[in-house]
Amino acid sequence: MHDRLISLWSDVEAAAMDEPELLRYRSNLLGSDLRITNYGGGNTSAKLMAADPLSGDRVEVLWVKGSGGDLGSMQLDGFATLYMDRLRQLKRLYRGLQYEDEMVAYLPHCTFNLNPRAASIDTPLHAYIPARHVDHTHPDAAIAIACTDNSRELTETVFAGEMGWLPWQRPGYDLGLKLEKLAGEQPQLKGILLQGHGIFTWGETSKDCYCNTLEIIQRAADWLQANNTRQAFGGPRYQAPLAAADRRRVAARLMPVIRGRIAGELRKVGHFDDCEAILQFVNAKNLAPLAALGTSCPDHFLRTKIRPLVVDFSPAGADLDSAVDQCAAQLDRQLEDYRAAYRAYYQRCKREGSPPPRDPNAVVYLVPGVGMITFAADKTTARIAGEFYINAVNVMREANGVGNYTGLPEQEAFDIEYWALEEAKLRRMPKPGELAGRIAFVSGGAGGIGKATAARLLRAGACVMLADIDRQALAAAQAELSAVFSTDAVRSVSCDVTDESAVINAFATTAVEFGGLDILVSNAGIASAAPLQETSLALWNKNLDILATGYFLVSREGFKLLQVQGTGGAIVFVASKNALVASPNASAYCTAKAAELQLARAVALEGAPLGIRCNVVNPDAVLRGSKIWTGKWREERAAAYNMEEDDLEAHYRLRSLLKLNVFPEDIAEAIYFLAADSSSKSTGNIINVDAGHAPSFSR
Repeated sequence: MHDRLISLWSDVEAAAMDEPELLRYRSNLLGSDLRITNYGGGNTSAKLMAADPLSGDRVEVLWVKGSGGDLGSMQLDGFATLYMDRLRQLKRLYRGLQYEDEMVAYLPHCTFNLNPRAASIDTPLHAYIPARHVDHTHPDAAIAIACTDNSRELTETVFAGEMGWLPWQRPGYDLGLKLEKLAGEQPQLKGILLQGHGIFTWGETSKDCYCNTLEIIQRAADWLQANNTRQAFGGPRYQAPLAAADRRRVAARLMPVIRGRIAGELRKVGHFDDCEAILQFVNAKNLAPLAALGTSCPDHFLRTKIRPLVVDFSPAGADLDSAVDQCAAQLDRQLEDYRAAYRAYYQRCKREGSPPPRDPNAVVYLVPGVGMITFAADKTTARIAGEFYINAVNVMREANGVGNYTGLPEQEAFDIEYWALEEAKLRRMPKPGELAGRIAFVSGGAGGIGKATAARLLRAGACVMLADIDRQALAAAQAELSAVFSTDAVRSVSCDVTDESAVINAFATTAVEFGGLDILVSNAGIASAAPLQETSLALWNKNLDILATGYFLVSREGFKLLQVQGTGGAIVFVASKNALVASPNASAYCTAKAAELQLARAVALEGAPLGIRCNVVNPDAVLRGSKIWTGKWREERAAAYNMEEDDLEAHYRLRSLLKLNVFPEDIAEAIYFLAADSSSKSTGNIINVDAGHAPSFSR
């Protein structure tokens, strides 16, 4: 039994809202449920009366979701506002279907009250429907009916004449006129279904419109549940998908391999999904032929490409590692076949003036028995692409259950994908940050330097995996950084760097969550002080375990991941000025830090032929925000210098050549430089960030 759509409308909340706020409220409610519409998909509108800012006369204004907005999160500034009388006047300028794109250039001339929000190409779809409030959504249940080979007959059967039907047509000015004509000729309609696309529904108030939209979607879902009695996707090919842990193990191994082979000028970030709908699809007999048909709804394939790549993997063997190795060995051929097919598709369908071909690699990778992997320019886009493909899977399952699923004709798909208006939208997108598409792993990520480093890398566009032994601090750091940046870009994993299995798991987790690795910041550490004669073997071993062995394990596992990808990478060790010059009463700490420095040099030598750089940042006296200064280390260093703890910061500042304090953000800036392409010709180097400490000069 499927979950029913429940109205979330609150009359109490709505009573305090004016008409524009009610439109925003309705939009947010619709966008909060992926069964109604996906991220960035769909649009809403209202035709409202307002005072003209010049004449003061009451005029009719169309409020409609602006270009690039998202229903679930948009606010009032996300709506474009246009004079309805001017929109109606545009009909006199329309020269026919061949010239409909030129109508978009007239929309800014219809702007009400100098609203800077650009109107979308869907504006005419709302303007001309003779109803005050209109919703355009892409619910799976309705698209399933729209994507069958008998969608017109099914529309009549399911909705008993209360929903109109129009054949597929690319959304634009001409479709707006057809919607107006059909709605005007049949005033009893509650909405219109567009073949292969979605639905338009309406009402005389915001609440009426919202409730009507839910009713239409629920009616479609109920009918499909009652009438879809076929085995989904031809039934299972395998008895069951792999166990959850095995699915993640396969994904952790395959994702870096795929990522390395599809790398271009910009790296890509991956997302893994093994939800129930996806597992049913990738485990099915008809996976390959259905996947080859491609997605139908343009909102789906603009995110996912017209079709996915079905990875040649067999989950049926007893030896999972051998199956992964065999699959990886075949990937080059599979990927090149997909790229060749995409280039051929472009050549078959291109028109005079078509934009140049885009990245020919797949976005969606379906792995039998395992799940779905998606790759895109950033984590959010990769995740959303996966969500859209889940919608496409739901559509295929239901459409094939009551008819025959039909994908969009190839030329129609191309004309959407390479639409000049879509190309213009892509060109308007902001330039990505220097580290866009890069994936960073930061050990000691919950401490002062680790957290500051993560923030600096995130600000440049990277995704970051925080690793730390302190679970409570780790959770707090992830929450803090996610609030500033995004939940998609920040992940965390509990990791004791002295535990080999924990380190291996941490990098496997990074591979599953983001797809691979580009930047490794080895930063986990401790500090201790004791005169040589009072240094216990346990204290000596603890320093070497964390600061030498821990750095070895982290760099070894990170190196392996970078090597699998084959796209180079940057490793940065956070050592200490004590790696270069000793301090009294700290023999264990100084020795371990010197070991880090020598390890970094060895890694730089071995990594250079692979394009893997390894450099070192040496901090000194980073008191504020540093976890190691909150414990006994502060007391011990104060005792070593025969002063009060509160005097330490001034002592280190005055000791420096520049007479400056050093903060975690200063260390993070040096790490960022060594991780970024601006230092691409540096390896085996050391940057001291200590405000100047002459004995530590490295040369």
